[in-house]
Amino acid sequence: MSHPTVIHASFTIDRVYLAAPARVFAAWASAEAKGRWFAGPNGWTQVRREMDFRVGGREHVHGRFGNGETTAFDATYYDIVPEQRLIYVYDMRHNDVHLSISLATIEFKPEGKGTRLTITEQGAFLNGKDDPAGREMGTRILLDQLDAALH
Repeated sequence: MSHPTVIHASFTIDRVYLAAPARVFAAWASAEAKGRWFAGPNGWTQVRREMDFRVGGREHVHGRFGNGETTAFDATYYDIVPEQRLIYVYDMRHNDVHLSISLATIEFKPEGKGTRLTITEQGAFLNGKDDPAGREMGTRILLDQLDAALH
């Protein structure tokens, strides 16, 4: 008999982008814009992307690797302050196995001619299927991809 486990952890990442807060915020605010940077690694193909960007709205991103493995990101938006803040709760699945549940807060603040983006994630990582260090690394990669999409 297995014993379910959970690891609770949080991390914060700060990045400065050479784009105005309105532009950085807009990269998060539509399926088309977010699809330019919020994507899996090489070998991953998007199967479905839906986004209802409003408080209470949901976002779904489902993908597949060449070997048939699947991923799912499902989020619900709880707070949206245009050009200032987003708060959403999301869960991640790999091959229909529940990996984690997280609360993500993204803050956008003017800094010089750009934007300081601060993301704080508080997560519950389930049954040893995911870990906080891997999630932070994946988030850093996504933020790098956001930087590339802004240029």
